[in-house]
Amino acid sequence: MTDIAEIALRQLLDLAAKERPRWLTLEGGPVAMKTRFHAEEAAAAALAATGLMAAELWRLRGGQAQEVAVATREAAAALTSYHHLVFADPDKAPPMPAGPGGGGRTPAIGFFPTRDGRWIFLHPSFPDSAAKLHRLVGEPVDRADAARKVMGWDALDLENAIAEAGVCGAMVRTAEEWDHSEQGRVLAARPVVEVVKIADSPPEPLPGRGDGPLSGVRTLDLTRVLAGPTCARTLAQYGSDVLYITGPDLPSTPRFVTDTNHGKLSAFLDLKSEDGRKHLTELLKDADVFSQGYRAGALDRLGFSPLELARIRPGIITIAINAYGHEGPWRHRPGWEQLAQTVTGMAEAHGRHIVRDEEGPMLQPGAVTDYTTGFLAALGGMIALERRARYGGSYLVRVSLSQTGVWIRKLGVAGPERIAAVQPLSPEEIEGFRVESQTGFGGLKHLRPAVRMSATPPRWTRPVVPLGTHAPAWPAPASADLTPA
Repeated sequence: MTDIAEIALRQLLDLAAKERPRWLTLEGGPVAMKTRFHAEEAAAAALAATGLMAAELWRLRGGQAQEVAVATREAAAALTSYHHLVFADPDKAPPMPAGPGGGGRTPAIGFFPTRDGRWIFLHPSFPDSAAKLHRLVGEPVDRADAARKVMGWDALDLENAIAEAGVCGAMVRTAEEWDHSEQGRVLAARPVVEVVKIADSPPEPLPGRGDGPLSGVRTLDLTRVLAGPTCARTLAQYGSDVLYITGPDLPSTPRFVTDTNHGKLSAFLDLKSEDGRKHLTELLKDADVFSQGYRAGALDRLGFSPLELARIRPGIITIAINAYGHEGPWRHRPGWEQLAQTVTGMAEAHGRHIVRDEEGPMLQPGAVTDYTTGFLAALGGMIALERRARYGGSYLVRVSLSQTGVWIRKLGVAGPERIAAVQPLSPEEIEGFRVESQTGFGGLKHLRPAVRMSATPPRWTRPVVPLGTHAPAWPAPASADLTPA
């Protein structure tokens, strides 16, 4: 198990131009997730790589050397993080999502067979998108009716109609079909994490205050649901000041907010208004990282393209996260975790290899592309911060759920013996991974950061709060100089 994690880690360290250090430990154990993909090993590698970069950044700012460790079983828990929240007051607990991405607003949700013998996954997403998808499928009254209506389509025709309507759904593909598709070939030409210098600016040493590797680093987080918020949550665990920005009218999934917004300030800005855009511009001038998960081109139209961000704030690191990749014919399509598994061959292979009563594609038991993409995005941001400190420049970091899915898939598909060897995480193990916080939702037990560091233990210094709790402003700098000797 650790052999695959080591292979994945070495691939990521190559992207960071780092050697495999002796002080970085990957701890193996019995397989925890019932999937033949090496999802937990990939997540452990991504988390370990962020720990390595945090240790390197700590040394770059004058700190001591330290040891870093990640366990594959704790990484597996991190792939189902929102399932492990325990609220002291159940009345303050946001409900579990009723469907993918908080769906459940229409029976047109999940996998359905189509007329041509294929399968398609319908994802209702947020309310407006769900209503459009519901109408497109013919306003089914229940799941059986949705199945009958979907059976009137060929899969690719329905996928194209969904894309034309700007809603979410995709035809199930095999790994070979995806790899030979135009979008698959575009992704194959790119690394799992892209870090590209896009403009010149002077080197910027890391801030000299604080007791974390990223203390004083300011991150604007303009993302939603899991992958994007996980990226900024990961930066926050290493000390970054994160300001989460969303619109007061934008839908959200409260359960995911309570899972992914640890360590963050949370504010509302209406970017459709001129005042909102001006306020974001002022915040940007003092930011180091700008992380966004908008559909391709959406922020460009508002004046916040990567190059415009670099003009406003030379030295900015822009992190862009989407479903299907940032180039190619699918770059504008909206998508989610389930659709990344659907198109890249993961759902087809997982359904084919898992013994169960029904036939057909099947999702893995965890948000394996969402959370892992968030870890990878944070890794890219930290690589860019180191390069900015050493060489200067503004950087663009690009990741996608589908690219992550292909990366995990190419680590190999294990034999049936992997399924037979699964030892699910026990309640006692999960409890050992939890910490307790006093939050804006009352007392909350939640998973701790899965990376262990001997000198700068990852932690969140701000509790999760409801959206819009804070003013859209940066916190005052720390008054005490805590620079390590």
